[in-house]
Amino acid sequence: MKNKNIYWGLLFITILAFTVVFIQLNMDVNSRAEKGKDAEAEKIEKLLKKMTLEEKIGQLMMVGFKGTEKGSEITELIEQKHIGGVIYFDRNMKSPKQVARLSNSLQQTADQSTHSLPLMVAIDQEGGEIIRMKERVSPLPAQQDLGNNASVEDMYNVAKLNGTELGSMGININFAPVLDLSKTDRRSLGQDPEKVYQYGKKAIQGLNDVSITGALKHFPGNGRSEIDPHVETSSVEANQLDLENSDIYPFKQIISELDNHKFFVMVTHIKYPAYDKEKPASLSKIIIEDLLRGKLKYEGLVVTDDLEMGAVNKYFSYEEMGKQAILAGADLLLVCHEYAHELEVYNGLLQAVKAGEVPMDRINESVKRVLTYKLYNMKQTKADPDQAEKVVKNPESIKYIESLNVDK
Repeated sequence: MKNKNIYWGLLFITILAFTVVFIQLNMDVNSRAEKGKDAEAEKIEKLLKKMTLEEKIGQLMMVGFKGTEKGSEITELIEQKHIGGVIYFDRNMKSPKQVARLSNSLQQTADQSTHSLPLMVAIDQEGGEIIRMKERVSPLPAQQDLGNNASVEDMYNVAKLNGTELGSMGININFAPVLDLSKTDRRSLGQDPEKVYQYGKKAIQGLNDVSITGALKHFPGNGRSEIDPHVETSSVEANQLDLENSDIYPFKQIISELDNHKFFVMVTHIKYPAYDKEKPASLSKIIIEDLLRGKLKYEGLVVTDDLEMGAVNKYFSYEEMGKQAILAGADLLLVCHEYAHELEVYNGLLQAVKAGEVPMDRINESVKRVLTYKLYNMKQTKADPDQAEKVVKNPESIKYIESLNVDK
């Protein structure tokens, strides 16, 4: 009996000792994590204090440009206007090797700036009809075909394959997946909000697992509109309850489940009178701040859809659009085509801050998000042109996509 008591006593002491050690280790790990976060925040604050207003404004813009090489206009925008990111279209892309070289050339220019901040290099590589450099990359299926005929794991694998190709060319952001609910739009995963959420989530994870940042678009969901926002404005007349149970549901679920710093949310130019009777979503504080950040608790970067679309540029000047989007809570202004318009947005926002129309705190809040993203998400910015040529549209990738047999 005595031996038994000694045994139980020793067992209790051993368990207690292990528990104390385990708690201590956890506390040490948590303490190191907290110190790491504090150090990151301190680094961001120091950088923010060193930046000029012009540098800050530039970091809040992502621009398009012409040509397959670094020309004078994009060089000037990076060197003089401190532009935070670029977006590629077919006009910039003729081969994987050339794209990788272009990315390296642009990054080199950015690296020579005062703070050596890397460029965000983005693309719309959705699949189906929305594929840049279509003849030279893998034949990515349309989202509609994946939604109708593929599994969620297939969705993940296609996104990962896509991301691997993009990353090899020095592209670090893909404005995909499309979460708009639609039965007929080939860019849509379908009408079922649950399915769109599940497939959209897998697309983000597939991109993330090869170090590519995805983007959920077009918040709060423009599947109900029959009018193309590239051409003209339109309104979605559904009430808040309908929208939150359907169109907004995929966004809400992904935001609540995944790391918000691993994907952006792109906001559409369509109007939603149930939330804001006056302004399109991209310029609406009610939709960006109150709904997306407040109700859905999204903490990552908010990017506008292209400000050169007819849905907004017919009704607002470029100077006004940049100012309104930032005041509404957007972090990144997307201006995809004309150099003159890019300068108008940049100068308009700069003047608005100088005139006190946009508070400095609002600018700093968005710049902090951009800096945090760049410093802690963008580890690798140099591409290997020869490797890009081998990776993009390789026989294994083509064989895998053909094996899915989704285009039925």
